[in-house]
Amino acid sequence: MKSARSARSAPGTLPNLFGRALTAKIKIMLRHTHNELVYYQFESLQDAGLRHGIFTRKGGVSQGIYHSLNLSRSTGDAAEPVRENRRRLLDALGLAPENSLTSWLVHGNHVRAVSKNDLGQDDVHADGMVTNARGLALTMRFADCSPVMFYDPRKQVIGLAHAGWMGIVRGILPALARAMRDTHGCDPADIRACVGPTIGPEVYEVGEDVAAQVQAAVPEPVLSHRQGHPKPYLNMWKAAEAQLRGAGIGQVEVAQICTASNTNEWFSHRAEKGKTGRFGVVIQLDE
Repeated sequence: MKSARSARSAPGTLPNLFGRALTAKIKIMLRHTHNELVYYQFESLQDAGLRHGIFTRKGGVSQGIYHSLNLSRSTGDAAEPVRENRRRLLDALGLAPENSLTSWLVHGNHVRAVSKNDLGQDDVHADGMVTNARGLALTMRFADCSPVMFYDPRKQVIGLAHAGWMGIVRGILPALARAMRDTHGCDPADIRACVGPTIGPEVYEVGEDVAAQVQAAVPEPVLSHRQGHPKPYLNMWKAAEAQLRGAGIGQVEVAQICTASNTNEWFSHRAEKGKTGRFGVVIQLDE
């Protein structure tokens, strides 16, 4: 892995597009730079035979509303800058594009067990991937939904999930835990799950229908109401954590970084009214 300048992040106040300041508790993450790229890593996944990173929007070549490290072609960005951004992201971790696999997100609960035999094929259509293949990088793209990385140190199996509110309702997180169990014999109690930057509970106002569906899918209260606001606010951080613990995951960590209140570093579909890019997340078992 190429060297990178890093510093342990501490709780701090982030700028908020919605008119108030938020406190982001990010003690459990490390912030790195590689050339102009900026990315975060979970401290608990350091020195574990893994390469992983949650990349901010900094350090890419995309222009305009996609500025600058946009990893998605489906947003309307041109293919060439997205390709170069993907190369830069993987290069920061010492990885090669030909050994990486991504997925076409469907906002459901489908999980694919993948291997190096899937390299060179069309994108996997799924919101979760699991593998025990060393040297195979799993990548996904996000802009408010929860990136969730899974790691079983005993069985040496990894997973990556995309969990928006529809994914939570449809059970993508327990589905990925079951896939690790069914395909590779993992015990959920051995799995570490890390929830990356996601739209925060102070800004995620949703309709009553969405709120009711999410609350029915998790075992703990995840809604709040505020005076003068007719709609409830949804805590996706807590929803993901509760669903993971309900699935028997032994160790759960939540970054508690709000994407929508810090668009200087993160793409946010909600804060930028759908006119934005997608940041990238990658995880790989070392060979």
